[in-house]
Amino acid sequence: MALTQRLEFRQSQSLVMTPQLMQAIKLLQLSNLDLTTFVEEELERNPLLERANDEAPAGEAGQYGDGDESGGQGDSLGDDGFGGSGEAFEPGQEEWMSKDLGTRAEIEQTLDTGLDNVFSEEPAEAAARNAQDAVPTTYTEWGGGASGDEDYNLEAFVAAETTLSDHLAEQLSVAFTAPAQRMIGQYLIDLVDEAGYLPPDLGQAAERLGASQREVEDVLAVLQKFDPPGVCARSLSECLAIQLRELDRYDPAMQALVEHLDLLAKRDIVALRKICGVDDEDIADMIGEIRRLNPKPGMKFGSARLQTMVPDVYVRPGPDGGWHVELNSDTLPRVLVNQTYYSELSKKIGKDGDKSYFTDALQNATWLVRALDQRARTILKVATEIVRQQDGFFTHGVAHLRPLNLKAVADAIQMHESTVSRVTANKYMATNRGTFELKYFFTASIASADGGEAHSAEAVRHHIKQLIDSEEPSAILSDDTIVERLRASGIDIARRTVAKYREAMRIPSSVQRRRDKQSALGNVLSTALSDRSRNPEPA
Repeated sequence: MALTQRLEFRQSQSLVMTPQLMQAIKLLQLSNLDLTTFVEEELERNPLLERANDEAPAGEAGQYGDGDESGGQGDSLGDDGFGGSGEAFEPGQEEWMSKDLGTRAEIEQTLDTGLDNVFSEEPAEAAARNAQDAVPTTYTEWGGGASGDEDYNLEAFVAAETTLSDHLAEQLSVAFTAPAQRMIGQYLIDLVDEAGYLPPDLGQAAERLGASQREVEDVLAVLQKFDPPGVCARSLSECLAIQLRELDRYDPAMQALVEHLDLLAKRDIVALRKICGVDDEDIADMIGEIRRLNPKPGMKFGSARLQTMVPDVYVRPGPDGGWHVELNSDTLPRVLVNQTYYSELSKKIGKDGDKSYFTDALQNATWLVRALDQRARTILKVATEIVRQQDGFFTHGVAHLRPLNLKAVADAIQMHESTVSRVTANKYMATNRGTFELKYFFTASIASADGGEAHSAEAVRHHIKQLIDSEEPSAILSDDTIVERLRASGIDIARRTVAKYREAMRIPSSVQRRRDKQSALGNVLSTALSDRSRNPEPA
């Protein structure tokens, strides 16, 4: 076989992942908060981008139903908030105010009384007027010159939120005088989480600080006496024990109860009564004291800020019986490309480097505007298809949620599954049944027992929860019984799947539920009997 050289023409197609294409894909999976941050950075970086100052039109809308696809637009109020043109006075008011009322005698003759009688001042009003007209005598009355300062900031007077770390550090400076003990105490305070707990193992703390384990334990013993009671504990038992010592209620029986909190969680009252060596009345009082304690003492101080969940899509019932799908215009950044500024600059710029910079800035700005528009259209398209597929959920509830996967939506809107997956990430839909993440509507399929239509996993979980909530204390349903009832309802499911769904919903086992409900029933009966003994019925 001879080796030769030759020229060939070959035509092929390939997808090149340019930086702009990669950025556009990244925009799809950003939440509205992350997208706002990204756009703000681009506005600072790109001189040709600017915010749209004028009022943007209503958000794009898609319609699922028999009606047309155009969304209505509400009437807007005037600038004064009352639907008018913003005039402050009614017609004729300015004319009345500009009219010359004449001299004092003419006014008194018109009113048929004296002005002193009509506009007399009360003693308190006269005193206040005199005090207001008086010359300030103190520096504070003059305002200290702060009102005339351009750097005057009202927010500087707002009280700062006290954190748990700051509260403990203030007590640390009073409790210790030795620098070594203060250093150990500050290190331990820095390890306290927002609930007020320390890590269970403090052996590494002694090694990092170069101190002995005894020194760390001595400092920790002092920190555990700080306010709030129970802070700097290493476990729930230790936290409750600290609070009980503060209340002088940590006797041997209570100590045994605190050391066996696992039995208290299981409601095994018989075993607890034997361990503590008390009767039924005493164990009930002890459990009541435990419930009145604070298991997370640090939560009363400033904790991490929670961000409000803002929906990206609104779904409202349509007038024709369908569903109106609309984008939340407040979450869509409004940016424009300043073509006028670019035209003026292109005439004055002479250097090639400057021209290439502004050319790239124009391309990036144009690309960003198109990418944001494409992102909004894709979200609307995916949300509309989800509403069409899950119309039973919006009409009847969770029990009618259908099995749905990404491929079904992608095939319906002629997009790739990865695109649908990115669109549904970190996006929320506000409906008549609450606000849900778009991924909530994609659930696994569970076969039907009679060979009919498959059931959604979320609908099956809802069915399991309904069965457990309606069970009687004398007839607790086991997992096998739940499987039998589900199969009678046409749902073919295994016992391990029921147990998995039950644990995911944080529902205890049948044994634990029986103890809980019998304990609750016993408390109700004992309360009723005690009330009856205090208030006997008349003979």
